Amino acid sequence: MNIVVMGAGAIGSLFGGLLSNKNNVMLIGRTSHVNAIRKNGLNIEDKTQLNVMIPAEDSINKGMLSPDLLILTVKSFDTRAAIDQALQIIDDDTIILSLQNGLDNIAKIKKVVDINQIIAGITTHGAFFSKPGFIRHTGKGKTVLGELKGKKTKRIKHIAGLFNEAGIETIVSEDIIKEIWIKAIVNSSINPLTTFFQCKNGYLLKNPILEKIVEKVCKESTSIAKANGLDIFNQHTIKKTKEVIRSTSENHSSMLQSFKRGKKTEIDSINGKFVDIGRVHTIDPSMNEILIYLVKTMSGK
Repeated sequence: MNIVVMGAGAIGSLFGGLLSNKNNVMLIGRTSHVNAIRKNGLNIEDKTQLNVMIPAEDSINKGMLSPDLLILTVKSFDTRAAIDQALQIIDDDTIILSLQNGLDNIAKIKKVVDINQIIAGITTHGAFFSKPGFIRHTGKGKTVLGELKGKKTKRIKHIAGLFNEAGIETIVSEDIIKEIWIKAIVNSSINPLTTFFQCKNGYLLKNPILEKIVEKVCKESTSIAKANGLDIFNQHTIKKTKEVIRSTSENHSSMLQSFKRGKKTEIDSINGKFVDIGRVHTIDPSMNEILIYLVKTMSGK
């Protein structure tokens, strides 16, 4: 399969590198990362050991082969710009996979392409960008893919099969939208706190006060999701959040990684969306508002 990965940072490079074993993969990433890959290949360390020479560009151009699958791993605030740029190479048969954090990516993508071309996914793999050309795979996780309408189609099974064949443990969900919301609840509870305290995920359960705050944020975000029509419960989301913290205890959250690099965070597409939706349903989003204020005050963005 011809695959283009837009947003080849940590997760995009990890997935692209693994998929390149049996597929034609092109990475689209930052210039410094692309130059390093062209010179010495893509290097993945820790849980995965891989060095692979893989095509990489810092932008899309019309001369590129039209992909069968376009994987979006860009930050949520770059989604619209990325899909606009991708219009140069995608056609009506291109499948677009949003493998991103946040609650607003699908809405942005479907403004540009037919909704029937879009599928979505989440992953709990932990990875971070060591330096240009080098990715550290800190924790193996699971990946969930699904059609927006919930059907287990031939194409979603095929893509899940490609992922599994590449060593990316993947299942197909009949309710990927719910999975995206659950991940957003988890992220709303973990990412801002690890960013503010500049700590690994595991510290949130080692500190009793932070554990209580995690629970409070999780309950608030869950209540907002329920008011928006999601069939989910506090007990499940709190349990899920703590499971993620334990399984990624040595990881730095993606939000903390962005903060440390002086980059804009995705807090508006995670906690910000909970605040917006909470206000619509007259549910107090104070915990999420506080976290947004703290992170933005720290980062100045």
